[in-house]
Amino acid sequence: MSKPKGISNAHPAVILSTWFWTGLSPKAPGTMGSLAALPFGFLLLHFGGQLLLLEGIIVVFCIGVWSTHVYVTRSGKSDPGEVVIDEVAGQWIPLLVAGTNPLLYLLGFALFRLFDIWKPFPISWLDQNVKGAFGVMIDDILAGLVALGVLIIIIEALP
Repeated sequence: MSKPKGISNAHPAVILSTWFWTGLSPKAPGTMGSLAALPFGFLLLHFGGQLLLLEGIIVVFCIGVWSTHVYVTRSGKSDPGEVVIDEVAGQWIPLLVAGTNPLLYLLGFALFRLFDIWKPFPISWLDQNVKGAFGVMIDDILAGLVALGVLIIIIEALP
């Protein structure tokens, strides 16, 4: 685990923005953050259903804007790869329709990662043009919404 420049690993903004330090992984921090989001999303769905997961997305988004703002301000980086709370909020969006079905859950994970990495328009436009902590968060929200739409189409196409 590497120490972020200008801010302590023990700072609440680091803990949250790196999603309990998973973003400090030396390899594929975004994927690690998305993977680390899955058990939390599953628990929210299992114990509270779609409404609790939706509430979780909103709360994590708001916490993400705050913690990312602190992180980028203190570290001096504009969109640090180690900040993965944006992946958490985005990853949970397709899980809204995946439920606790293991196959759909994995498909939701894969679709989110595809759109988050590939960044087709308009995700790429947001990524390039909306700056600051909100900008870090919002492109992943859109990637999650696109993954949600594709997952709904797949579910509807299944017999």
